[in-house]
Amino acid sequence: MSDIKAILKIEDLTVSIQEKKIIDKLNIEVLPGQVHAIMGKNGSGKSTLGKVLSRHPDYNIDSGNIYFENKLINEEEPHEIAREGVFLGFQYPIEIPGVTNSSFLRLSYNSVAKHKGLDELDPLEFNEFIQPKLDLLKIDKSFLDRGLNSGFSGGEKKRNEILQMAVLDPKISVLDETDSGLDIDALKIVAHGINALKSSNNAIILITHYQRLLNYIEPDFVHVMSAGKIIKSGDKSLAIELENKGYDWL
Repeated sequence: MSDIKAILKIEDLTVSIQEKKIIDKLNIEVLPGQVHAIMGKNGSGKSTLGKVLSRHPDYNIDSGNIYFENKLINEEEPHEIAREGVFLGFQYPIEIPGVTNSSFLRLSYNSVAKHKGLDELDPLEFNEFIQPKLDLLKIDKSFLDRGLNSGFSGGEKKRNEILQMAVLDPKISVLDETDSGLDIDALKIVAHGINALKSSNNAIILITHYQRLLNYIEPDFVHVMSAGKIIKSGDKSLAIELENKGYDWL
């Protein structure tokens, strides 16, 4: 296992925002094919980790390093990280009424394709490319003509996030509270999509408060965060134990 190159490696990462420490000497290694779940109370630092990995400008790395496929990415810009294969699914996806979903997805795909030296797709080619991904997530094609997340329900926004993930085919996906606001039917569709996109060449980090998402997406590792630190790690049984006992027993 030690010969396998990590997709993501975080070493002694300390992060602050407005001089307040949010993440404190955090270490984690994610290998290809793995699913890691990061759980914790609100304010534990778990969502901050996702923003830092996507290089959100508001969060300062005070010390430590983040390696993506052995490349140090501490100083990289968000658009560079995205092109190289880091995807962040937001807890609250933003609305962009003037941009159609189709245009946004095609331009995003073409940006990544150009970076990889692949052919870019024109609108007709992209429609053919995206249809199986719409089918996977049970999304009607008319969805593409709507403004990006504009007027979308919570479930539609989350399905659209996974559609973006399917289009961009990232090396690592960091999904922040993907299950929040979803009814059970929408949760099953989203989880089915995530499971279908898993492969031996990529990895997923699920950031979640509750165990219920993990009933449908089985993690290889579960990490519990508190006060910016991972205080306990285990397998799926740890999530079940948290569901039964709460966070205070740790």
